[in-house]
Amino acid sequence: MMDEDQVNDIIQRWRDTPEEDLKPDDYQRFKNLGSACLTGGDDAQLLKFLQDEKNQGIVKSMGCVLMEPLLNEVVNKEKGLDYCQAAITHLTRTCRPEELLQSLLQLVEDIHPGAISEIIIALVPHFQTVLLRLEDRRAAQVGLILSALQRQLSRLPVPYTRQQEAADEYGLCRCCAALAGFTKSFVEVVTGKDGNYVSAAEDEELRMELLKFCMRSLREPLLEAELNRERKSSLWLFATEIMVTLPAIQASLSELLFFSSLKKSSLVDNSQSRESRACLAYLLFVQLVTMDTFPAVFSPVFVLQCNMEYIDQLLSSKKESHLLKGLALYAKSLESVPDNSLAVSLLELKSFYSAPQNLRQVLTDCPLQHLRTSGLQVLQLFINKLDAEAKHKFFRCMLKASNHAGVESYIVKNIKNQVELSMEPGNSNPWFLGEEFLSLLELVLCLPQGAETDLLNSMDRIMESLNLLRFLLIRDKEPWSKVSQSHSTVSLLLCQLTSGEWGELMTFPSFPQTDVWEELTRLKDEYLKMLRVCISMSRGYYSAELKALREDRKLKAREARDAARSARIVKSITVKRGNVSNMSPEVQHQVLQSALVTFDLMESLIVRIDEIAEEKRKIGH
Repeated sequence: MMDEDQVNDIIQRWRDTPEEDLKPDDYQRFKNLGSACLTGGDDAQLLKFLQDEKNQGIVKSMGCVLMEPLLNEVVNKEKGLDYCQAAITHLTRTCRPEELLQSLLQLVEDIHPGAISEIIIALVPHFQTVLLRLEDRRAAQVGLILSALQRQLSRLPVPYTRQQEAADEYGLCRCCAALAGFTKSFVEVVTGKDGNYVSAAEDEELRMELLKFCMRSLREPLLEAELNRERKSSLWLFATEIMVTLPAIQASLSELLFFSSLKKSSLVDNSQSRESRACLAYLLFVQLVTMDTFPAVFSPVFVLQCNMEYIDQLLSSKKESHLLKGLALYAKSLESVPDNSLAVSLLELKSFYSAPQNLRQVLTDCPLQHLRTSGLQVLQLFINKLDAEAKHKFFRCMLKASNHAGVESYIVKNIKNQVELSMEPGNSNPWFLGEEFLSLLELVLCLPQGAETDLLNSMDRIMESLNLLRFLLIRDKEPWSKVSQSHSTVSLLLCQLTSGEWGELMTFPSFPQTDVWEELTRLKDEYLKMLRVCISMSRGYYSAELKALREDRKLKAREARDAARSARIVKSITVKRGNVSNMSPEVQHQVLQSALVTFDLMESLIVRIDEIAEEKRKIGH
């Protein structure tokens, strides 16, 4: 521990020593002395020393090393806070700006995770002061600062609910507000509002750095946040600030969203990730932020086509915030498209294939009910916008790829609606009342596992398929006769189905113009025969299991019952994602009984279909 005279001697030596002769030990000793003052509560004395005119040479040469202990004191909110703030301000105005900037950037890189927001908020105003003192390469330094700060912000959790955002426990919202204020002065530079002249090269570089900042902000944290114009939260205000900044720095929203792939600059490509542009599209088209600056010359189909890339990106995520934005952007992009107008050629585009498949994943795998509900509404909206040929192709694709009875039943219901629409006067089309309908109906009226099909898991699809078949049979004979005379859907369909050809159909042979009702009977015999076999086998199996369960329940000893159950009954019956063997005996009994009721329902519908076919046959004779 040095006494006062020793300290004074050291200080005097520093005053007399040229900067180039100072050694690393001098810098460390100066830092130790400053830290000792702060630890001992002598903040006022340290400030007085730093402001002393005789010490300005020392401060200019070595003052940067005091930024860390001073900043820690500010963050820890110890007493003497005002003196520490004044000391930091004096250092930012006295030390060499280049050295001070590197020192501050290093402090940002070394931030402890628990002090990220406090240090960023404390440093941002001082970064502003240092930048104003730089004489050249200011734009590049702005980019370094913004990039360093955003890297640290990305480590903070993004508040999602209204309560989390109001609490702002980790300080992210306050940091975003500080960054927005920090960049505003530089936006004024490129817009000429601050009255300072900058060269064309410096102006362009500064615009690019601000653009990178905006695009990074859109990805993190805004893509993770819940953004809604009805909820004027702090992150919403930050989002609107970003959206306003883009046109202010002459960044064309249409180029960013629709023509970014044409950009050659790697700087632009790196800063404009698909996630950033997806969030930009959401804010623009769904929340209508700065929509008044967007050109109105693009057709709804073109906007949809461009947005499908971002919709696909958002729906491929597992995060609720991404999925909500993706579904909302999907729906909004479809709203302005006329019904029955999307051509089949669009389905050849990668995004038009993958986005609906990702939507299907939301419908089948997402655990959140409100997302599944929204997803189903978007699916129907998309179907409505497709023309007849595109609907036909889309239905085929979904039936082949979904592997989910609920989705497949929804598609079959839509097929029935299209067939019914095509039967109305003036609406006839070959895709749902012509030869092309054959391949589609082949996919509908089949049991992929034959007699071993799990009827409970496939119940939704089977019931809709039977309803479609009943609908085809129950139509009046006159319209069907007209269809038959022109190689109608049903007549050709039944000939093809009963010939046993189940493969992919690219071309269709000519069929004899036989009576449509005879063909419907043949269809019934081919398709329903296999379904009856499947029902019979399933009923026998489930009845045996139900009988075994009832006998089991009569046993007095639980251990004997469990042993008997493990060796004998339901080992792998999957029912709506549940395993019967893992259920309690009471639940097992209920499930097995329900299965038998389901088989009765299916069989009653089959009987009704047979009756309709027989009635039509008699009328024909």
